[in-house]
Amino acid sequence: MVDAGPAPSDGPKGLAFPGVTGPVSSDFIAYEAKKNRVWIPVGNAGSVYVFDIGANAFARVEGFKTAEKEGKNGQKRVMGPSSVIVSDTTGYVVNRATNDVCPVDTTSLELGACVRATSATDVLAYIAKVKELWVTMPDDHSIAVFDVKKPSLVKPRMTLKLDGEVEAFAVDEEHGLFYTNLEDKDKTLAIDVKTHKITASAPAGCGGDGPRGLAVDSARGLLMVACTDGVRVLDVAHGLAQLAKADTGAGVDNVDYDPRTKNLTVAAGKVAKITVLHVDDKGQLSVVGTAQTAPGARNAVVDPSGTAYVVDPKNGKLLVVPLPKAQ
Repeated sequence: MVDAGPAPSDGPKGLAFPGVTGPVSSDFIAYEAKKNRVWIPVGNAGSVYVFDIGANAFARVEGFKTAEKEGKNGQKRVMGPSSVIVSDTTGYVVNRATNDVCPVDTTSLELGACVRATSATDVLAYIAKVKELWVTMPDDHSIAVFDVKKPSLVKPRMTLKLDGEVEAFAVDEEHGLFYTNLEDKDKTLAIDVKTHKITASAPAGCGGDGPRGLAVDSARGLLMVACTDGVRVLDVAHGLAQLAKADTGAGVDNVDYDPRTKNLTVAAGKVAKITVLHVDDKGQLSVVGTAQTAPGARNAVVDPSGTAYVVDPKNGKLLVVPLPKAQ
């Protein structure tokens, strides 16, 4: 484990990833509540960094393959591990270089046996109710389902075919629902995790650029959808009807929601800003406050203290951002 340097004070602080110089590539990061850590895949380093918040130190999981590939913008870049999700005992990582899905033991931080998906992987969700991983494959308009009843053993189970480019997820464990978007159709879907049937489908309301990330408030039946420049709130009980919307600036991808505070954290990379929004019982949104980040910083996660963590890709750092709180 490598000490990350001085702890943050009032403003955002950047912590360099040990052994990496220059820009980094990363997509969905994850907060691990059980051990108070943040997991950050860094593709071009072929590694996943695990930041221990209490110890203010990084551990590094290595051994992921990398490859130079062409991105959506047509430019070639080195790809590798890109997104991660964490269960009670295992972190699961998708690798864009190889389309592999890989388990990592949360105690030893040892990389387990990876399994190849049938198409290009994007993000993944762990569904505790059925002990499965659901991995989105946008190019193939599908979701790959893997059995992880034995957490360290990832076994292909089935593929769910959809009618668009699958983007992001939110899991409602209480009601057994998996939410995802079809980016090219500007749609949001609800899928039953046991029957694998679509139970609801509605416009996301994001327009031509389509929807991105998702977050769900299971208790209040509210679904938050990220657009590229803001968020929408949908009513789960009424066919995913839109209740509210808010602009947060351009460059939004995923969002983070805390059901305790009922706050939604939205990192907008193009305007280098985090906006914290409060979601009331009717799904209406109000601004709690904002915090500055860095260009390209998106997909923040938040710990119980109200501190956000987001990757500064251009400078190769993890930003630690104290968030504004309601007065």
